[in-house]
Amino acid sequence: MHLLWSLVVPITCLTVVCTGEKSVNFSDVDIPTEHMPFYFNNFPDLAEQCANDEDCPYRDIAKEKKCWGYEDICPKSKAYSIPVCSGDYKGWAKSSEEHVQRFNNQADFGYIKERNREMKIMCEPLFKDDSSLECADHLRFCRGRNIMFNFTDLIHRKEPIRYAMDVLKNGQVGGYCKLHKKRLQDQCDHLSALQSWGPELRNFVEMPHRPVENNECDVIIEKPTFILKIDATVNMYHHFCDFFNLYAALHLNGSHPEMFSRDVHILIWESYSYLSNFAPVMETFTKHPVWDLKTFRGETVCFRNVVFPLLPRMIFGLFYNTPVVHGCEKSGLFHAFSKHILHRMKIPQFKRRDDKIRITLLSRQTKYRRILNEDELVTRLEENSNYEVQRVYYSHQMPFSEQLELTHNSDVFIGMHGSGLTHLLFLPDWAAVFELYNCEDENCYMDLARLRGVKYLTWEDSEKVHQEDEGHHPQMGAHAKFTNYRFDVDEFEAIVKKATDHVQAHPAFKEFLSTSLKYGHPATHIEL
Repeated sequence: MHLLWSLVVPITCLTVVCTGEKSVNFSDVDIPTEHMPFYFNNFPDLAEQCANDEDCPYRDIAKEKKCWGYEDICPKSKAYSIPVCSGDYKGWAKSSEEHVQRFNNQADFGYIKERNREMKIMCEPLFKDDSSLECADHLRFCRGRNIMFNFTDLIHRKEPIRYAMDVLKNGQVGGYCKLHKKRLQDQCDHLSALQSWGPELRNFVEMPHRPVENNECDVIIEKPTFILKIDATVNMYHHFCDFFNLYAALHLNGSHPEMFSRDVHILIWESYSYLSNFAPVMETFTKHPVWDLKTFRGETVCFRNVVFPLLPRMIFGLFYNTPVVHGCEKSGLFHAFSKHILHRMKIPQFKRRDDKIRITLLSRQTKYRRILNEDELVTRLEENSNYEVQRVYYSHQMPFSEQLELTHNSDVFIGMHGSGLTHLLFLPDWAAVFELYNCEDENCYMDLARLRGVKYLTWEDSEKVHQEDEGHHPQMGAHAKFTNYRFDVDEFEAIVKKATDHVQAHPAFKEFLSTSLKYGHPATHIEL
């Protein structure tokens, strides 16, 4: 049984394609043009109607046979991407094919396919107006219909709610359906605030009446709603785990043509009002104000359609705990996420008037991990006429869209270990990221760069980098992340040269530069 969103969509067909009683406005689909063939593949009726409609803006690509990679049938030649894996798979897999498949299942669209295969009915409906609940293993992802939440106790709760596992008591969430109680309880084995929906759904009960029809709801939410449990909103690395998993959940829940619609609600599972410098990214997922638990404090709320998305700190999750297989890189899922966000935020890629390599150095104005001879390093790069160098400081005073614009138009991105390096997700495909010093946290941004598919470099000669002192962590004592650094200028220049060599040799960069200089406008790429 597939539980589809029972959306009420207008019948009027102006710039839309109609499917029975429903219609899809392609301007509302709002995904990159190069993603449309993958979208059409999952909705062949739409593809057929678009191909036969002279006014459909995607008529020429509607029948292209392409697939994301999680469909039941998806030939490698038609898949969004194929991971790139070296021949060094010993100790990781029995063959090169298994090597690639393992990476795909852990860090690419294969992860979506694996979760789809796990989906089990937890509360089974008998009629279309009944409630329903189905979940992946360990309750890492769930979706439901006609689900009741009782938030009346929250009106008496004085302490703020964040990362709490006791928001609901037994019976404060449920629906009118046949509950497979043991099956549900068996999956409540990852009981942690940001690892699963176990802390909430272990309280799910089978109700004696349909909650909506029996007037047991103070509020009825008709639009689809995503309930999010989010990580630290001030830290780009951690908050983008939230956004990335929400994007992955759109695919996992993608059984309806409006799978990418922004006409949905988002409820954040805490009582703090949502405030973040990265809020514009949240707006790429919803066009409505973001709710929190204060929104419905003291009320019983029924959701017609509710999704419990993938979470930021799942065991073997995405991307905080992704076990990146040795020797593999270039996840199509990460690439698609990058293009999706850039498209919806309308981040341009500017045309080039010359063939200079654009180098961006991310400066830190914090107490620790500052570059003590930063001026000296920048000056050395500026002496090279082949480089266009800019030094940036991504503060909360700079709009995030402006930050992304600078990042997306960089060929080489340089920065100290820190959450600002998460910007590497939005570099062009040909780019290189130079983590100037990893501060003894070797895998974090190296793995993220591998997942995104951009070149990664870092400092290797310990004799040519000098700490200001031993570092002063408030609890752990001496620590490499809690001091500042001075770097050998010649070694710095040599590593940047390796990065620029990579950029200049990349086929996508050559094509982009050629097209940009010839026609005066940037090309669109889906190079992997």
